[in-house]
Amino acid sequence: MRYMSIVAALFMVLFFNSCGQTTEAPISASDSPYFSSSDRIVIIDGVGLRVRDEGPQDARTLVLVHGFTSSLETWDALANDLKKDYRVIRLDLPGHGLTGPDPKERYSNEDTVLILQKLINKLELENPVLVGNSLGGLVSWRAATENLENVSGLVLIAPSGFSINGVTEQPQKVPAMVKIYLTKAPAAGVKQATRALFADPEKLPDQRIQDITYMMQRPGNGEAFVKRAESFTLPDPVQDIGKVKAPTLIVWGDRDVMVPSAHGQKFLEAMTSAELLVYENTGHVPQEEKPRKLALDIRAFLSKQD
Repeated sequence: MRYMSIVAALFMVLFFNSCGQTTEAPISASDSPYFSSSDRIVIIDGVGLRVRDEGPQDARTLVLVHGFTSSLETWDALANDLKKDYRVIRLDLPGHGLTGPDPKERYSNEDTVLILQKLINKLELENPVLVGNSLGGLVSWRAATENLENVSGLVLIAPSGFSINGVTEQPQKVPAMVKIYLTKAPAAGVKQATRALFADPEKLPDQRIQDITYMMQRPGNGEAFVKRAESFTLPDPVQDIGKVKAPTLIVWGDRDVMVPSAHGQKFLEAMTSAELLVYENTGHVPQEEKPRKLALDIRAFLSKQD
């Protein structure tokens, strides 16, 4: 997670000025102002996942999976567009958002893939399209390799997979400063780290920064971030990626500082059914920086399968 090195550098400047700027957050997900009428809690293996389900219930289903330290709010603009014609389901992963920590601390990539698969089964979703960003992209393509018959398509947005920051089949030690950042989520630090996700930080609304800060500061999430980072691995993915048969759209921003856009070509070479789009002047979260363009490209991709 290149996120680690960026926040470590930022933290040296920001820590002493902002580490005390935390807020109290309610423990009950349903008490949160972010819990909408389209949300529900779905219990999977003892974890209460916040799940938002919108759009026509009889339409083709898209399942949206967010990245590290994020929440389902990252998809707001994209979901508002796509839900006009698709059933759009999104969730907060364990240790994120309003879902909160897993009592059994199951945060490995394998654990998260299993949670996603069990959610799909519990909701009785037939042939969903998985849409994932960063960590969510990794979880999505790995879920597709293990459940080939029940995934009809993939949209991978700057997905993790190939080694970065020295992470391979062995995780890297999480620096002490990064642990403090993840557990304290100082407002100024979150602002600077989030701005780094955008090629044009001016496209990042102040409200979005507040959203991310609130979610990171919810009780237990920070500790869960650290535990996930401590167990995060990136073994050589080529063989597994090659198992994916579902049609796949890969989207990358050319100014992604988290996961290099050059990894897009690596995915393309390993997958027999993929196409790659590289967005100019775009960072790590195209769903937030260029949601309209992404929605159009997803619609065009899905229309080829109709």
